[in-house]
Amino acid sequence: MTPADQTTPDEIPTDAIADETPEPVTPQAPRLELRDPLPPVVDTPELLRDTCERIAAGTGPIALDAERASGYRYSQRAYLVQVRREGSGTHLIDPTAFDSLVPLDTAFDGNEWILHAATQDLMCLAEVGLYPESLFDTELAGRLLNLPRVGLAALVEHYLGLSLAKEFSAADWSTRPLPEPWLVYAALDVEVLVELRDLIDAELQKAGKREWAAEEFEALLSFQGPPERKEPWRRTSGIHKARGRRALGLVREIWETRDAIAEARDTTPGRILPDTSILEIAVNPPQDANALKSMRIMKNRGPRRFLSEWYDAIERGLTLDESELPTTGQRTDGPPPPRAWADKNPEAADRLARSREVVVELAEKHDLPTENLISPQLVRNLAWEPPTPITVDTVTEALVADGARAWQIGLIVDPLTAALKPESV
Repeated sequence: MTPADQTTPDEIPTDAIADETPEPVTPQAPRLELRDPLPPVVDTPELLRDTCERIAAGTGPIALDAERASGYRYSQRAYLVQVRREGSGTHLIDPTAFDSLVPLDTAFDGNEWILHAATQDLMCLAEVGLYPESLFDTELAGRLLNLPRVGLAALVEHYLGLSLAKEFSAADWSTRPLPEPWLVYAALDVEVLVELRDLIDAELQKAGKREWAAEEFEALLSFQGPPERKEPWRRTSGIHKARGRRALGLVREIWETRDAIAEARDTTPGRILPDTSILEIAVNPPQDANALKSMRIMKNRGPRRFLSEWYDAIERGLTLDESELPTTGQRTDGPPPPRAWADKNPEAADRLARSREVVVELAEKHDLPTENLISPQLVRNLAWEPPTPITVDTVTEALVADGARAWQIGLIVDPLTAALKPESV
């Protein structure tokens, strides 16, 4: 470098200095740790009986969680149930070791359950005989408070200043025996749920949202799982590549064959045959069994094991009568996608635009996520086909029929009714 190329410190641009300034390091929150020794897994009648007695002798609400093996198993059954109660400690129960956990339900004696993201666990807990009579959902409460992050780890850090690792959330919980680090992870999921519930409850009270939360929690008691999807095979990843009804028929036949195999083997469908392979077969179907066997996707032992089943599905798809082939568009009972409204029903498109403005304005006013103020699907249904006549009473009836809670209706029915009416009215 020549002297003419050199730059003195005074000549260095200030923005260059700023770029080199290290960003402040956010201190890591201390890790949440177990306060008591890791309990043994409850997997015998004797241990279950002792557990039930200890839980019944405890006090206050009951923290619960369940671990499934969603990425590995077809079923959504619980493979571990974690319970914690004041004066009782934490209990890790293996539900696969028992016909049911009804004795545990009896020990709960109608006390409030504390769950995080209750809709994820209620169905698998019901399968083993556990039904809440009262509950508090920390995730749903966090949403009502419009917190930016409502995962369990985020709430623990926000309210308790502790970090909660989630490294085993996607583990295969059907593994036996369960490794000790996994069990520690599971126990930590209920370690501070009681404290977390109390802090969130106090904030709900302060925000004037406790009654809203109570209605939401009450509605969860009758939760029966998500509605069954019509034509679930249409959710095959990459299905847009299947051009025409014949290709869609092949996707359907192969998908349904895979689903039956997966259910029988209790294995997640993607481990039997990936979606990409379903599309590869449907787009370029082999003409005979040898051609199928020579396809790249059949080089793997897993899919090749069911070669005859795949070929039978292909034959069915190729020989379906035209009247039996699926339509290129999915049939739905509800309104079409909103992007098509302007062409199909301009008046409905205008109603939807006005209704969405109302929802956004009210959500901001009450510090709520829009989807917790009112279901977007419910708004679409009303905008597409409003009641006749459009009055507060008829809109209220429609909202109640679609499952809106009283607090939601109280906030939104008047402005929503006005938005649904023609602009000239």
